[in-house]
Amino acid sequence: MSAAQPLLLELFTEELPPKALNRLGQAFADGIAAGLQSRGLLAGGNAVTAYATPRRLAVHLSAVLPQAADTEYSEKLMPVSVGLTADGQATPALLKKLAAKGLQSVDVASLARESDGKNEQLVYRGIAKGAALQAALQTVLEETLGKLPIPKVMSYQLADGTTTVRFVRPAHGLVALHSDRVVDVTALGLRAGRSTYGHRFQSEGPIELASADAYEDRLREQGRVIASFAKRRDAIERQLRDQAARLGASLGDEADVAALLDEVCALVEYPTVYVGEFESEFLAVPQECLILTMRLNQKYFPLFDAATGKLTHRFLIVSNMELADPSNIIEGNQRVVRPRLADARFFFETDKKVPLAERVEQLGTVVYHNKLGSQLERSQRVRALARWVAQAIGADPGRADRAALLAKADLVTGMVGEFPELQGIMGAYYAEADGEAPDVVEAIRQQYRIRLEAPVTDASATAAALFLAERAETLLGIWSIGLAPTGDKDPYGLRRAALGLISAFEQLEAGGRLAGDSALTLDALLAQAAAGFATPPTPKQIDEVRAFIFERYRNQLAGQFDRAAVDAVIAVAPPLAQVPARVRAVVAFSALPEAAALAAANKRIGNILKKVEGDPGQVNEALLAEPAEKALAESVRTLRPQAEGKFAQGDFAGALSVLSQARGPVDAFFADVMVMAEDPAIRANRLALLAELHRVMNHVADLSRLAAA
Repeated sequence: MSAAQPLLLELFTEELPPKALNRLGQAFADGIAAGLQSRGLLAGGNAVTAYATPRRLAVHLSAVLPQAADTEYSEKLMPVSVGLTADGQATPALLKKLAAKGLQSVDVASLARESDGKNEQLVYRGIAKGAALQAALQTVLEETLGKLPIPKVMSYQLADGTTTVRFVRPAHGLVALHSDRVVDVTALGLRAGRSTYGHRFQSEGPIELASADAYEDRLREQGRVIASFAKRRDAIERQLRDQAARLGASLGDEADVAALLDEVCALVEYPTVYVGEFESEFLAVPQECLILTMRLNQKYFPLFDAATGKLTHRFLIVSNMELADPSNIIEGNQRVVRPRLADARFFFETDKKVPLAERVEQLGTVVYHNKLGSQLERSQRVRALARWVAQAIGADPGRADRAALLAKADLVTGMVGEFPELQGIMGAYYAEADGEAPDVVEAIRQQYRIRLEAPVTDASATAAALFLAERAETLLGIWSIGLAPTGDKDPYGLRRAALGLISAFEQLEAGGRLAGDSALTLDALLAQAAAGFATPPTPKQIDEVRAFIFERYRNQLAGQFDRAAVDAVIAVAPPLAQVPARVRAVVAFSALPEAAALAAANKRIGNILKKVEGDPGQVNEALLAEPAEKALAESVRTLRPQAEGKFAQGDFAGALSVLSQARGPVDAFFADVMVMAEDPAIRANRLALLAELHRVMNHVADLSRLAAA
C-alpha cells in the first residue's frame, strides 16, 4: 500500500457571512476529515488543520492514503439445507443468491459453513477492496457541503446560463491536492485544480500551488492572506494590544473585545491595525452611545483610559491592507465615523428636551404583546408589584413606584429607537438629567442586567425591587399566554428571567433584607404578580412557573454541588434564598458516617408512610412497649427541639448534625420492632412515631434523595 501523503482541499468563494465564517470553516474541515476517516483513508497520526477567510473554506490533512486497505468480510447466504442438495450441489435458490451478489463464479465447495445456533449456514468469505481516494473524496465532499451549517442558502446560475447551484455564496474555484497531484473531483459546477487566489487588492492573478503542504505559506507570501482563522485572530489581537499599550490605553471589557475580534477576523484576510481619532467634544455624549456606534456600525475598537476606564477620543481600525502610508485609510475611517457620532450627539441632545416622565403616556402606543397589552399597561402592573416588593424588603415604595413608572420611557426616545441595545442605559442618563433621585436612576440603569451581583443595600434596594418585580411579571405574563420555553427555544428569555429572580433573592438574603418575618417569599411574590393581570394566570400556571424557577435553580447548583444534595433540597421547595445554604448543609451532612444509614432509613420510612391512609396522628406514650421504640421516641423528643433551634437560626448544617445522633435508635428500631403490628392501635402509634421522625429529618431537605438507588 502506498504511503500516506498530505491532502489539501479548498473552496474559493465570494465573501462569506462573517458571523458564520469560523463555524463554517470548522464544519467543512470536520466533515471532510470524518468522511475520509470512516472510509479508512486517514493514516495514524493524521493532523487536521482548518482554514477560513472571507473568501475561502479549506482543510489540510497531514496523512491521507491514496487507497484504503483491503478488508476481509463474511456474509451469510442461506441455510445449508436450502442452498445445497443431498449430494452437495447448489440449489437454484443458492445460484440465484450468488448471481444477485455478483458471485456466480464462486466455487460452491469453497463456501464456509457456520452454525447460528439453529441451522448450519453457508457463508461467503471475501476481500473488500479498499476505497480509492478520488471516489471517496468526491462522495465526502458532496456530503460535507450538503451538511454545512449555512445560515441562509442562495441560488445562482453557473456560466452555462442554465445550471442552478445552491450554496451560501457563489463559488469560483476548487483545489484538491494529494501531495503534488490533483485529485479529480468536482463540486458546485467546479472541477478541482491547483490554482487559488490571494488578497482581493494586494495580490494579482492566480496562485499555483505545487503541493498540499505549500498552501499556507504560499498564500501568506504571494497572496497576502493569512488562511488560518485562529492565526489571523491572534495577529489582530496582538496588534490591538500593542497599539493600546503604546498609547497607554485599554481595549475595555474583554467579552466585548472577544466578540468583536471574531467578527472582524471574518472580514479581513491580511489584517493591519491603525489608530484613528475623533474630536474630543463628542465625549460629552454618554460613552455607551459612542462605544456602540463604533463597535456595532463601524467595527472599530474604542480605546479607554487605562486608569479611569473612561472612553478616549481614539479608536483602533482593523484594515485589510498593509500600506507604507496608511493616511488615506485612517482619514477615510475618521470621516466615516464622525457623522455617526454626530447622530448620537443629536439624538442625545434632542431627547433631553423632553423629560422621561412626559414620555410615559406614549408607551400606550408601544405593544408589549397583543395578549398582554401595551408597555404602558405592563408598567402599571410592574409599578404595583414593585411597591409591594419595596414594602416587603424595607425600601421606599414611592421610589420603587417612580423607577417602575420611568423604566420603559426611553423606549420612545430617538436614541433607543436608533440603538435598541441602549434601553435602560439611556433611560438612566435622561433620568439623571431630569433630576431624579440617585436610587431611581440606578434602578433604571440596572433593570436589564442578567443577575444581581452584590448584596442589596439601602442604596440598591429600589433597583432590587424593580428588578424582582419585572422578572416576576415577565414570567407569569408570558407563561399565562401559553409561551413557556420549549426545547432550546425561549424567545422571551424566561430562563434568564428565572435566573435573575433567583439572584435577587440570593442578594436580598445576603443584604439581610429577608428576615424570618419578611412578607417576600416566592409564593407570595407570584401570587401578588398574578393578581395584577386583567386575566390572571391559573393556579396551575402559577405552580408551573414556580416549578420552572426551582428547576433553573437545580440546574444552576448542579454544576457546583453534588446532584443528590441539590435534589434533596429542591424536593422540599424551601424559601428560595435558603437553597444554597441548605445545599451546603446537606453536602456536609453527606460526609458524616451516619448519613448513608439515615438516608436509607428515611427512604424506608417514606415508603412505609406512602401506604398509610390519612394522618397518622400523635404518638401515644402509653402504647410504646418495645425498648427500641421507646428509645427512638425519647431520641426524637430530645433531638427535635435542638434541631429546630438550629434550624430557626439558619444553621442548617447544625440541625442535620443534631439529627445524625438518631442513627443508633433508628437502626435499633428497624432491627427490633415490627412496625405493622397486628394490634391496630400499636401499629398506628408506631406509624405516628415514624411520621414525626420523618418530619423532623426532612425539615432541611428530603434526605431520602441521598440514599443509594
